[in-house]
Amino acid sequence: MKKFIIATAVSLMFAPVVASANTPEQSLKAAGFTLPAPVKPIANYVTWRKAGNILYLSGHGACEGKSVLGKLGQDVTVEKGYDAAQLVGLCALATIKDATGDLSMVKQVLKISGMVNATESFTGHSLVINGFSDIFVTAFGDEGKAARAAVGMSSLPGNMAVEVSAIIELKDE
Repeated sequence: MKKFIIATAVSLMFAPVVASANTPEQSLKAAGFTLPAPVKPIANYVTWRKAGNILYLSGHGACEGKSVLGKLGQDVTVEKGYDAAQLVGLCALATIKDATGDLSMVKQVLKISGMVNATESFTGHSLVINGFSDIFVTAFGDEGKAARAAVGMSSLPGNMAVEVSAIIELKDE
């Protein structure tokens, strides 16, 4: 747990420096991240919907079938849950790029709703969803900080450990 807390503190300390790169993708690359291919819907829904300059993202797991499976507080550690949320964040960014053509079109992140597949006694939901939030701050700086919910669920589709949806404000075209 100490290693996780130290790594989180260090990543938050350097996030503003990394986010100062020219574009969100350059900021991600400087931090060692690359975007996966965006996901395709697996049921009767769309992965995003745009209304005016507001982009709504459906609930996301990780792209490319890389979702971490299991339940926090049982067979998934907080550290592994944080990593899972980072993968979900990268997948969400891939969807934003797919929807807009360019991550630089993001004006600000308005709302993040994080769901954690957790035992009844698990209480570290916010620590897990920090993985998603940290990726968005890496990409967008302070504009990546959003109003947020981090809640526990008794189960998630396919036994995913983490699922997140988001609402994004885009720049005027």
